[in-house]
Amino acid sequence: MTTKFTIQEADLDCTEHADAVRLLLQTYAADPLGGGVALDDDVLERVIPGLKSLPGRLVLLAWEDRKPAGLAIAFRTFSTWKAAPVINLHDLAVHPDFRGKGIGRQLLQAVVTHALQTGCCRVTLEVRIDNEPARELYLSEGFRSGEHPQEFWVKHLEPAPRN
Repeated sequence: MTTKFTIQEADLDCTEHADAVRLLLQTYAADPLGGGVALDDDVLERVIPGLKSLPGRLVLLAWEDRKPAGLAIAFRTFSTWKAAPVINLHDLAVHPDFRGKGIGRQLLQAVVTHALQTGCCRVTLEVRIDNEPARELYLSEGFRSGEHPQEFWVKHLEPAPRN
C-alpha cells in the first residue's frame, strides 16, 4: 500500500532537516535490524557536520504530513574497473510508524534515479542476512548478490585524540 508523502534532498544547514536525519538515524540504530543500540549523543552531535564535510553525499528525506518518515544516505565513489562513478547506499531507513506504505521503495528508487542522472555505472549496498524485509525490497527492485559473492569486512579504528 502506498501513501502520499514527499521525498526531497536534505538541506543539512536547515535545522528541521538535520533534526530529521538525527531522529531517523537514531530510530534505525535502535531497531533490532539496525543493531539494536542507540547512537551516543556525541555521534548524533557529529553526524551532520560529518556528512556536510563529505563531497558526493546524497541525503534524501521522506516526509508524510511534515513528519520525518524515511531516510536514504548514499555516497558517490568510483569504479576503477568501469572508469565511472558508483553510488553506495549506506543507510535506508523508514520510521516504524510509516513502514508498509512504500516509502522505502520510493527512497530506493530515488537513489537509483539520481545514480542514472549522474552517470553512475551501478548502485551498491550492504544488507544484513537476517533483514528479510530489506532483502525482499532490494530483490524486487532488481538488486542481486554480486557475481562473486563477497563478505563485508571491518577493521574498527580508534579515533585519534582531539586537541
